[in-house]
Amino acid sequence: MKFGSPLSDDLHQKYGKKTLRPRKGDTVKIVRGGFQGIEGKISRVDGLRGKVYVEGVNHEKIAGGTALAPIDASKVVITTLSLDDKLRKRRVQGE
Repeated sequence: MKFGSPLSDDLHQKYGKKTLRPRKGDTVKIVRGGFQGIEGKISRVDGLRGKVYVEGVNHEKIAGGTALAPIDASKVVITTLSLDDKLRKRRVQGE
């Protein structure tokens, strides 16, 4: 499944791209839904469903306890990129 998240205005100016596929380690800000305004690091990405899991964004389970809440990738804005991966770094910087 193809999906992506919009980049913040600063990153859009710097890299000349509007959207990128989110990756583990990116910092994002949630802009829609019940968790709107929360900022955190992505701890997991579900590529089949197009969802991201952000640290500190939990929901209560029916049987008790908490679990990371899935957030649609289009509902977050990437504020900081994780450029640890060489391939991603080349793709983002246009080399």
